[in-house]
Amino acid sequence: MSAAYTELAKTIVDLIGGKENITNAYHCQTRLRFTLTDESKAETEQIEALNGVTKVIRNAGVYQVVIGPHVAEVFEEVEKFVDIKPEVATEAPKESKNVAETIIDFVAGTFQPIIPALSGAGMVKAVMALLVVFKLIDTSSQTYYMLNVFADGVFFFLPILLAFTEAQKLKCNPILAAGVAAMMLHPNWTALVGAGEPVHFFNIIPFRLVNYGSSVIPIILIVFVQSFIEKWLNKHISKSVNLVFVPMLTFLVMGVLAFAVLGPIGNVIGSWLATVFTWLSTNAAWAPAVLIGGLLPVMVMFGLHNGVAPLGIMQMSQLGYDSIFGPGCVVSNMCQATAGLVVALLTKDKNTKQTAASGSITAYMGITEPILYGVNLPKKYPLIAAMIGGACGGLYAGLTHTHRFATGSSGLPAILLYIGDNTMKYFFNIIIAIVIGCAVTAVLTYVLSIRLEKKEA
Repeated sequence: MSAAYTELAKTIVDLIGGKENITNAYHCQTRLRFTLTDESKAETEQIEALNGVTKVIRNAGVYQVVIGPHVAEVFEEVEKFVDIKPEVATEAPKESKNVAETIIDFVAGTFQPIIPALSGAGMVKAVMALLVVFKLIDTSSQTYYMLNVFADGVFFFLPILLAFTEAQKLKCNPILAAGVAAMMLHPNWTALVGAGEPVHFFNIIPFRLVNYGSSVIPIILIVFVQSFIEKWLNKHISKSVNLVFVPMLTFLVMGVLAFAVLGPIGNVIGSWLATVFTWLSTNAAWAPAVLIGGLLPVMVMFGLHNGVAPLGIMQMSQLGYDSIFGPGCVVSNMCQATAGLVVALLTKDKNTKQTAASGSITAYMGITEPILYGVNLPKKYPLIAAMIGGACGGLYAGLTHTHRFATGSSGLPAILLYIGDNTMKYFFNIIIAIVIGCAVTAVLTYVLSIRLEKKEA
């Protein structure tokens, strides 16, 4: 399949100065990302003119070529024309970043790799909820019980997944990090927590009784500290015995720190976050959905969405639902898709019509960068219309306390994630929010096009 993109990949590599000008290459969900020796050698305008390239973005020392959902196939061909080792190709390069960029990069690098697992588990939950609503299975049946196991496994063992991805990001041993997380989910520890009797290590160090299943903050703190301890041990322990003593000492030190200090601290922080989320849901439920619904396209352009999206995962781990990111995100995406669709229907330019039509279909499935960079941002007025529509739809979702019960993509299929608590009201509310947002977007796009669109040949 990727062979179809051979010519595109070769042309991109040639236009950015050839393999001699590339020091690193990797990709995300929609973009090829290059670290170049000399960015002035890259022929940006020619690259943007290629059929298959939506836009070129330069950010934090990374030369980003926006491709779309088939970026992985294009990258397979790119690898054939660059001298990047496979194990390096998927890692982000070291860049000069400010504090905000560093935090967002860390959060994105930790959470993004587990999104497919969370999305798959979320859709299983959605299917399970549908089966219950239509009375095809009973909540007391073994089928329901096992489907719940299929869906909840990822969420219960979330600390292990996060430990692995965070360790990869921090360049420490991901297997050791996952091993420390496994300690915290061990059935024996769960039994001690359930028993409620005080636990003292060597009759001196108290271990606070906390259940770490489905938690997020504790393991993030633990692996962050582990990265420093592990690197210190590797530096000071002889290579001849490194393989034995570094893992042993890592488990001993981090085991004590995890149960005695870092885990409890993370649990307290998680409780504070839960309090904030609960307050927002009760007193300002409209705010997150309006802000995300209206400003998400701008956040995507600057990469800020990578730092906000995990808040939804954290809220779900604490409260069992997400009202921070999900509702506003899905409404915003649908509005962007609608703006692009209206442009496709109105324009007489064949290239614009093709770009807008294909980009809007992709956006309806949850990936908006092709339509954002290919149509809405260059024309400006569709982007403005989509942002206003997104805010209007988000306002309805917020005022009705709409939330999703699992994480996943934010395309049309994601509306199934709003079925839960043995009710369909959140499902109907998110549909109404999307309809409101898309209707406002469509009308504004049409009206603005009459005033702002240049006459086409």
